[in-house]
Amino acid sequence: MSVESTPAQRRRHVLTELGFGTERVGDDLHGHGRITEHMLVPGTGHLRTSILAVWADTIAGLLASLVMHPRIPVTLELDVNLYRPAPARGQVHAIGKTVKVGRSVFVAEVEFAVDGEPLAVAGASFMVAPDPELQLRRAFTVELPTTEPQLTAPLAERTACERVAPGVATLPRTKEVLNAAGSVNGGLIALVAEEAVLSLAPGDSLCMLGLRYLQPAKVGPVTAAATLRGGVGRAEMRDTGNGNRLATVATARTFGAGG
Repeated sequence: MSVESTPAQRRRHVLTELGFGTERVGDDLHGHGRITEHMLVPGTGHLRTSILAVWADTIAGLLASLVMHPRIPVTLELDVNLYRPAPARGQVHAIGKTVKVGRSVFVAEVEFAVDGEPLAVAGASFMVAPDPELQLRRAFTVELPTTEPQLTAPLAERTACERVAPGVATLPRTKEVLNAAGSVNGGLIALVAEEAVLSLAPGDSLCMLGLRYLQPAKVGPVTAAATLRGGVGRAEMRDTGNGNRLATVATARTFGAGG
């Protein structure tokens, strides 16, 4: 399935269609977005945990960019923990804070609330991209305008992320899912991990999702293979077109497990 079916789609990165905006508030970075039906886990009334991962990665990555600019930050670890099942609608407010600025690693934390009610906490760590030729634009800004969500299809369908077998999902590498370093966006790797795990738990959603990024997925497609035991999932994401190299490992827990 091609995601380059129209000129409008070719011009727009998938993440811009989520309508998530950011603004500086003192030393913190706040984020705002609205939940829509296309952001839900299929067959449920719950926002995808992977979308919270996308937004956490966005906020934490922008904070990291303030320190690492003009070099590009790359995600090392990302985790999201929900206090309760995410709702099907509402206004999301996120607050990102810098936790540590080290010589080689940057750490941030992001708190999420929906309509004023706490929903989740996320953490992320970053390092500078090893290639010094990869640099951010000089006109770089951490303030992104908040817009209305423009997804016209469920997120997995929009990205051509498919469940191909129980415990297995794939995500193709297209221009619409890349990060500033030209690799598959770390938040969208969270999507394919989520799809692989939830294919083993129909009708459920994730209360925890943690990812460790081992190397960038540069070629694609990204293939996730997951197992689920006692409500605890583990997934390996491999860059299939690049010698099937292991790119990311993930752990997850479902709400159905009593999480």
